[in-house]
This record gives sequence, structure tokens and C-alpha cells, in this order.
Amino acid sequence: MKKSLLALAALGAFAGAAHAQSSVTLYGIIDAGFAYNNNSNGQKLYAMNSGNLQGSRWGLRGTEDLGGGLKAIFVLENGFNVFNGQLGQGGDMFGRQAYVGLGSTQFGTVTLGRQYDSVVDYTGAFEVGSQWASYFGAHPGDLDNMNNSNRVNNAIKYTSANYAGFTFGGLYSLGGQAGQFNRNQIWSVGLGYSQGPLQLGAGYLNVKDPNYSFFGNNATSRAATTTPSASNMSSRVYSGFASAKTQQVISAGGAYTFGAATIGATYSNTQFKDVNNEAGAGLNPAGYTGGSGKFHNAEINFKYQLTPALLLGVAYDYTKGYGLTDAKYHQGMLGADYFLSKRTDVYIDGIYQHASGTDSTNRTAVANINGLSPSTTSNQVAAVVGIRHKF
Repeated sequence: MKKSLLALAALGAFAGAAHAQSSVTLYGIIDAGFAYNNNSNGQKLYAMNSGNLQGSRWGLRGTEDLGGGLKAIFVLENGFNVFNGQLGQGGDMFGRQAYVGLGSTQFGTVTLGRQYDSVVDYTGAFEVGSQWASYFGAHPGDLDNMNNSNRVNNAIKYTSANYAGFTFGGLYSLGGQAGQFNRNQIWSVGLGYSQGPLQLGAGYLNVKDPNYSFFGNNATSRAATTTPSASNMSSRVYSGFASAKTQQVISAGGAYTFGAATIGATYSNTQFKDVNNEAGAGLNPAGYTGGSGKFHNAEINFKYQLTPALLLGVAYDYTKGYGLTDAKYHQGMLGADYFLSKRTDVYIDGIYQHASGTDSTNRTAVANINGLSPSTTSNQVAAVVGIRHKF
């Protein structure tokens, strides 16, 4: 009897220790505002808008200490629209992130699930659409995915530990198509450096069959097996290239902080290769017989912490098409963000875009600010004012 009581006491102590070394955290962001668009398919639009500076979300993050510097980790993150409760990311329950893996303080982390690519991880933070300008301020159509419009399903991901300011990583996603190993395949690699006032990053992304594997990997997307002529690529910046076999992105970015000011810049080259590779007339509205739609994009941005509570920002972005398109997009952004506390802030942003040339649909280019319906003219203006709370 005495031995049994001692065993139970020891087991209880062990369970208590194990529990103390594990944790699960509930977290989230609620971002809501009022948005204005001066030309949405020819009409002015006034709308309540969710997830402007950051997508509204809630998530669970867990860790378990396995000893020897090794831990088990998981993240389940849901996106939603605060105004109507609808799921974000095309109807996925955990469409923002969902992964599990192992992390080592010495060797880095390996995770499996729905995750961010290396362009997002290593260069996305340098563009103002991911900072103070709202997703309207992302590069046109978020053509390089720096604003994280698209996640990667079925992904195996490695992220290194920090070595004297350097980090690196990579991701590989299996397409899961029987007899077609390369179909829907996605892979990416990236490198970052952060030391003192200087931050740098570079990323590479390669996507096979992007209309389905990248733009169409959500619950409500149009699948290749059921609707082969349906496009998941809505922005006119690149929607005419939905039949491309491959999307390739090369990106770089950096920022330098001096006192209360930070100056940053990004560059990306995005290519939709082998247009007319995917079957279906609906994927090739311009009737291309081959070739590639290509884009250079360059952004320069500046932000200033005027007071401990008030941040001001200004940025300019230029996109130049070549190959199957010669469209040009000039975009300017202004913004202010006032922090009422560490967790709550109010903001206002304005975005102006001017387009010229011929776009991916082989028609006269019109302005098409990210996340909005296209203008009927070469110009478009958007503005948003809102509040964000983090918990």
C-alpha cells in the first residue's frame, strides 16, 4: 500500500513537471475600418473593411519542451471578417497558418502544414503593405506575394537558428498528383540578416501551375479537376496569365534605422512562364500562344516616429511589365498610425495608382489597387481609416 502511494505521488510530480514545461497561447488581432474607393468598376464605393493593416485573426500557439534544447511546436491560425463573421482565406477554417513540427535552439526548426513561403518570410516585412499602408498599399495585385496573399499547402519547411544575425530557410510543397510529381509543386528559399540598425533579406519562389496550386488552394477555389477553364487570379495586373505553367519570384529588401527614422526598399522580379500551358479558354482570355508575362517592381519607403505614439509614413512603388505585357503602374502611399496603447492603435492611409500601357488581358491597362475591383480609367484612389486591437 505504501509503495503504491509513493508511486502515485511520483507520477503526479512528473505530470506536474511536464505540464509546467508545456504551454498553449490564445492570441489574435481585430482590425476594422471604413474604406473609400473612387472608382470600383466605374462607381464610387464606401464600405466597412476588415483586416486592413493586418488580417483579423485568432490563433492557438503551443510548445512542449522535450529537453536538450528540443521542443515540439504547433500553430493553428484562423482568419475572419469582423463585420460579418465569414471565414477568410477562401473559406478555410485555419487558412492563415496550420502546422506542427520540432524546433532546436542549435539547429533550427522543421514544420509540416500550411505555411508562408520564403519571399514572405525574408522580404515581405520590408514593403509598406505589410507595415503601415494597409493591404491596399501592397504591390499591384500583390504580384510577388510580399503581402502574403497566398499560402502554401502540403509544405515541409526549415528555418535556421540565428547565427550572428544571419538566418536562412526553405520550403517544399508536394503537389500530390498521382503520376505527375511536378504538378502543383512549390518550393522557395531565403536568407536574412539583422544586426543593429540594418536589416536585409532575399527570397526565391517557384510555383508550378500557380492558378491552382497557389492562387487556388482554398476551400472555395476552382479546382483543375472540376472546372479546368476557371481562373482563380482576379487582378487584371496578371489575370491574363492564369494559364501559365510556372510563376517565379526573385525578391530582395532592406531597411536602415537612424534615430526615429527608417528608410527601406524592395525589389522583385515576377514571371508567369509558359502562358497557354494550362487547358481552357477561360484561362487565356488574350489568346496567347506561348511566352511569359514578366514584371519588375521597385519600392522605396520612409517612416518616422514623430512621437512615441505617432508614426508617419510615405512610399512610392513602380511596376514595369515586359514580355507579354508592357503595362506600367505608378503607386504612391501616405499613412499615419497613432498608438493609444501597446495593443490598440488607430490609423489612416491613402493610396493613389496610375496605370499605362497594355495589361495582361491585352487591353489598355487600368488602375487596379491590390484587393479592389479595377478602375475603369488609368487612375484609382483608395483611403481607409480604422482601428486595430491585438490580444
